[in-house]
Amino acid sequence: MKLSVEISMYPLKDTYIPAIQDFIDRLNSHANLQVLTNTMSTQIFGDYEVVMDVIKQEMRKSYEQFGRAIFVCKFIDGDLSPAAHHA
Repeated sequence: MKLSVEISMYPLKDTYIPAIQDFIDRLNSHANLQVLTNTMSTQIFGDYEVVMDVIKQEMRKSYEQFGRAIFVCKFIDGDLSPAAHHA
């Protein structure tokens, strides 16, 4: 089963850009996912189990490294990536 996720991170500190950039960089390090980032959010596409495991792992790392943050996520089954719609 495929999964599409839109996620936004809101660190609860004044210096928030390093925490957001680190989270995005770590998501992009997973070759088995398609990750697209724009100015408002990051979209993640891939196999359900892989996507969920990566989000769980990377959110935890962000909390441990940078402290409190809010994550806002939208989940929908299927591959809604631009690549899937142009295939």
